[in-house]
Amino acid sequence: MTNIIEANDVTKLYGKNTALKNFSLTIKEGECFALLGKNGAGKTTFVKSLLGLIHFNEGELKLLGKSVGDKSSRMSVSYLPEKFSFYPYYTLGAVCEFYAKLKGVDSSDIKPQVGAALERLGISDLMNKKVKECSKGQLQRTGLAATLIGDPKLFILDEPYSGLDPIAIKELQDLLSSLAAEGKTIFINSHGLDSVEKVCKNIAILDKGELVVQGEMKSLLGEKNLLDFFYEKVGQ
Repeated sequence: MTNIIEANDVTKLYGKNTALKNFSLTIKEGECFALLGKNGAGKTTFVKSLLGLIHFNEGELKLLGKSVGDKSSRMSVSYLPEKFSFYPYYTLGAVCEFYAKLKGVDSSDIKPQVGAALERLGISDLMNKKVKECSKGQLQRTGLAATLIGDPKLFILDEPYSGLDPIAIKELQDLLSSLAAEGKTIFINSHGLDSVEKVCKNIAILDKGELVVQGEMKSLLGEKNLLDFFYEKVGQ
């Protein structure tokens, strides 16, 4: 299968502090993959490096077979930050239309795609509700709906379960599983170990900027659950 994300010996320094050290990672097409780590482990630094938001010092990073320095590498990527926010006077439908235009969706396809995305996230009835009137969970669903627009190949989701109630978490788990079944690649950066364990087949654990372990979750865990395995690796 095609490599969707490739990191080879990536190092990122903030002054004298090392955020990533010789970090290597490979994620193949169609995987539902989770990058795990404690606060400050380097997860967000890696995501920002992937998206070209910050520059790394050494190594090589590729998205969809292209160097992250090439802007076209991000054309088929959707990103959801941990704290999704938007202009307070926009309606949820307008937010999704904004992202559709950013992604270059044909004008005749914008409204159908926005409607389908909101429907898939269960918030089509909130299309005309303004951002300032929404709960955190409703905004999170809106952000997730926006990621669906434009038929991306890769979803990069930073703490996607943040602000969601238990029902919405279950629905998101089902959505991610269905996207993976459609051949999409899902990259999750999350502390929600229980949710990750239910949807991801492959994981990597990052600690102090270095890769601790990467592989198929079932093979790595054995008889353990993910929380116990995670604590065993980085809890001390």
